[in-house]
Amino acid sequence: MSVAKVTEIIASSNKSFDHAVEKGIKRASKTLKHVKGAWVESMKVTVKDGKIDDWRVVLKVTFVLKD
Repeated sequence: MSVAKVTEIIASSNKSFDHAVEKGIKRASKTLKHVKGAWVESMKVTVKDGKIDDWRVVLKVTFVLKD
């Protein structure tokens, strides 16, 4: 039996939502051991001069706690 924990992180990209998710998971995996999954809770963009400036995601990252 295992026990998991969920933590929330925010990641951003100047390319796309997909890139923001990839960056967030990559960064979370450096700090959190045994990352098993994640889901996108929300997405938003910032706009500058009428164009998308930044794509942002709020991720819920699941990782397994070890004994």
